Amino acid sequence: MSGKLVMGNWKMNGRLDSNRKLIKAMLEDAHINRDGVAIAAPHAYLMQLSDLLAASPMAIAAQDMSQFGLAGAYTGEVSAGMLHDIGCRYALIGHSERRQYLSETTAVLNQKLINALEAGITPVLCVGETLQQREAGDHLTVIRDQLDILAQLAPTRVIVAYEPIWAIGTGKVATLDQIREMHTCIKQHCRQTHGGAEAVRVLYGGSVKADNADATLAIDNVDGALVGGASLDVESFGIICQACLATYA
Repeated sequence: MSGKLVMGNWKMNGRLDSNRKLIKAMLEDAHINRDGVAIAAPHAYLMQLSDLLAASPMAIAAQDMSQFGLAGAYTGEVSAGMLHDIGCRYALIGHSERRQYLSETTAVLNQKLINALEAGITPVLCVGETLQQREAGDHLTVIRDQLDILAQLAPTRVIVAYEPIWAIGTGKVATLDQIREMHTCIKQHCRQTHGGAEAVRVLYGGSVKADNADATLAIDNVDGALVGGASLDVESFGIICQACLATYA
């Protein structure tokens, strides 16, 4: 298994000029400009990042991809093959915001996972529960159900990102015990359901910030972080990337 991975998710943010300045600053930070760090940018800016990071070990990630094949009459869609062509190493699949706002179903997500793997892109399957589900005590069952999409795939080729929906962009952070419980559950479920899947990496994503990164990344079974808003701030992102290195050493 490779080291811990830090993936910055810019969400629907960025402009050509501000992207250029942000990436320039990231390239000057040795904690960010290294293998094990990836940036998930909007499709419109992936080619720009491909150019800006051409000489960097940092990876590029897509925030989504088409459920359809490598080509066809699907106006407005971006295929896995296209994303691979411009250098995407990873792709987020099933982020909670897409599940919530775009009603992505299990069947759609399953096809996206297949497309990513066939194109040579490592998919990052996002799973998470709502506050209502957690308070009802159903959180572990909800996550296990979401993981069952991997049943027909090779799970060691997929990264899982656990993102409690109630802690995304809210400022709320899951307790260390809650994170530890869920990451342990995810790894155990993958191992039991897909035998020999100990190598599945599980990232934590849920208001990861500079002031909580050390403690979060030090938890057993936390193999990295999916960082939202903090990835748009070089100082904060650099601290998180540094914490990831420190807890992996």
